[in-house]
This record gives sequence, C-alpha cells and structure tokens, in this order.
Amino acid sequence: MAILNATPDSFHDGGCLPTVDLACRFAHEAVRDGADALDIGGESTRPGAEPVSPEDQIRRTVPIVRALREAGLSIPITIDTTRREVAAAALDAGADAVNDVSAGRDDPGMFDLVARRGAGIILMHRLTDPSRDRFSDRYDTPPAYRDVVGEVREFLSQRVREALSAGIRPDSICIDPGLGFGKSVEQNMELIRRTDELATIGLPILSALSRKSFVGRVSLERDSHPSERLLGTVGLSVVHVMAGAAIVRVHDVRPHVEALRPVTFFLSAASNHNTNSLSRPGDGHGVSG
Repeated sequence: MAILNATPDSFHDGGCLPTVDLACRFAHEAVRDGADALDIGGESTRPGAEPVSPEDQIRRTVPIVRALREAGLSIPITIDTTRREVAAAALDAGADAVNDVSAGRDDPGMFDLVARRGAGIILMHRLTDPSRDRFSDRYDTPPAYRDVVGEVREFLSQRVREALSAGIRPDSICIDPGLGFGKSVEQNMELIRRTDELATIGLPILSALSRKSFVGRVSLERDSHPSERLLGTVGLSVVHVMAGAAIVRVHDVRPHVEALRPVTFFLSAASNHNTNSLSRPGDGHGVSG
C-alpha cells in the first residue's frame, strides 16, 4: 500500500505533493513500481499534529481520488481519515475503503457510513490523539501498558465487534496495531514480535511502520531523520511480514516490492511444503527453476 500524503506537515513527505497533477504522477509511478493499493490522506497524524477540518481534508484529497479514477487507475484506494464527511466524499469520488486511525471513535457515524456503502475499513489502535502524542523515542516515561500486545489485541477485538454490529462485513475489515501511536520503541518492537497473538483475531493485519522514529532508533541506534530510515524500514517490514502482517503501508514502494517478493515466495513455498507431502523429483509438482 503506497502512502500518498496530500498534506503540508506529514513527518516525512509533507508538502511534497502540493498539486493534483503531482499527486497523480506519484500514484501512477507507485503502481508501476508494484503498489497493490493506495492510501490517500489530507490530515497528518504525526505526533503533535493539529486536527484538520473535514472541509480542508476534502479539498486536499477528493480531487486526487477523482482524477485517478478518471485516469483509469483501478487498484484499491483508501481514504486516510477519521471523519465520515471526508470518507463519504472520497467514496463518492471512487475510493474503496477508509483507513481510520481512531478505529471509529472520533466519529460515531463512521461505522454506519461504511456499512451502508459496503466499503472496507482499517481499524487502528492508538493510545491518545496525535496532538497529544510524542515520537516513540522521545518519551520521558514510556506509555503505561500492563501488556501492550494484550491490550492492543483486546481493543482491536472490541472495535471489530462494534464494526460487525454496525453491519460491516467481516471480509471488509483490516486491523492495525498502530505502530508509533502511543508506544515506546520497545513496545513497538514487542507488537511486531508477537504479531501471531494479534492474528488470532482472524483478520488481516496492516503493517504501518514506514520511516517512523522507532525504526531509526533500532536500526541506527541514535537520533535520526526520516530520510535516513529506508533500510531500517525495509528490514522491519520484512520481519513484520514474516511474523504475520498481510499488508505493508509504505512511502517507498519499489524497495519493498523487491525485498518482499522473495519473502512471499518463501512463505508460499513453506506453506505448500507443510500442507502437501514432499513431491518426488520429476513428478511435475512444486516450484522449479
């Protein structure tokens, strides 16, 4: 999933795509590089970011969605918002799903909208609003969890139940542990390490760690700028997929495609090996070449 931020203040790429034309060029390049989906947002959720009005979010994002559909782009598009007005306008313009970092808590009408439209939704865990949060490696005291994985799992399970009760189809829901949202470096790494426990919810897991501060802290072992975190991001994305994540939301499509192709090949081969008896040489089964 390629990230397209139509924002002036996102932590890595804010202000890089100030026009619809530039955003569309970026999107088409991402598809050529191998993106399977596109996530478009008009409000930064970096720590310290202030809320953006629904009107401004619509102004920033909906013309991009519409232009991409008019240009024939067919891959799924998600709208990154917590406001139903923005989601409705984006769905009208051709978006397929909503990426809601509040898991439907910021706007009680979000679940009803998604259910009525038959759209998809990504439900994410966060401990607090972005405006009151800090970067993962900048906490004076780590966020208080008894067990970060257990609490994130329980929260997501509860929000999934609410979504299902509102009429959203189970095959339209994806869950996101919210890496970087109200978690210390160590807590983020614990969530990645114990992905199998989140997978017991039974829904696809989104990995959204691209160029975040904890990535720089574990890969470079120092303060870092987002521009320095590509290799660490790719490495941890590989780890997260190996641990069970199904979708990676990234700024850099091509490096991830190249790194994850052999991973998916390996996982597929391992799955086939575990579910089928070993093939005899020359019997026509299995992967060759």
